Amino acid sequence: MNTPAPATLAPGRIRAITIDLDDTLWPIWPIIERAEATLGAWLAVHAPATAAQWGDPAALREVRNQMHLTRPDLAHDLSALRRESIRLVLQRAGDDPALAEPAFEVFFAERQRVELFDDALPALQWLAQRYPVVALSNGNADVHRVGLGEHFHAAFSAREFGVGKPDPRIFHAAADSAGVQPHEVLHIGDDAQLDVVGGLGAGMQVAWLNRAGHPWAHAPLQPHTTVTDLMALCRQLD
Repeated sequence: MNTPAPATLAPGRIRAITIDLDDTLWPIWPIIERAEATLGAWLAVHAPATAAQWGDPAALREVRNQMHLTRPDLAHDLSALRRESIRLVLQRAGDDPALAEPAFEVFFAERQRVELFDDALPALQWLAQRYPVVALSNGNADVHRVGLGEHFHAAFSAREFGVGKPDPRIFHAAADSAGVQPHEVLHIGDDAQLDVVGGLGAGMQVAWLNRAGHPWAHAPLQPHTTVTDLMALCRQLD
């Protein structure tokens, strides 16, 4: 198995930070599972025919996955994919498709109730005192609704920007928002392809947050550093 090379991070070049959200600052799947359960309970009250056929989170998730294939125009917009998958099952069950809007809002509100990794808040506080920090996510979390907005200089999502990681354009837009060049940015994220390969392709330094100790599978490319928690990265930057 290939493993990342020893750290070659150049802290002196860093003038801004971009950072992923889901599975970097908080674990995403417990949140999604809870939000899907909340949605199912709401449908049971407001759209019982839909709940009877599609109330199981796994069934609704399968529809959402199919929507990803049939609506490639929405591939960058997880909110729209979720909303339109709800609308589709409402229609199939004979319920009012207009319920898709309030149903999605129930899901979305629960999706914003995140439980941070223990290292996330102290690391964000440390980073924000030293650099402009820009959120860079393919997901649909809102840094203000999750209660972290004060630590961010700006936030970019694939839904709002129109393309997501690993497209270099969203990385470059984040750098522009901080008033720096891409090579002056350190991008931090957990996804080897989207964050590490994407950030390297955009000309940034990259810190791979590898909490689970996964092997590196993208040689000869290598992250500039690999850490198992965010405070370890802060210590490297200090």
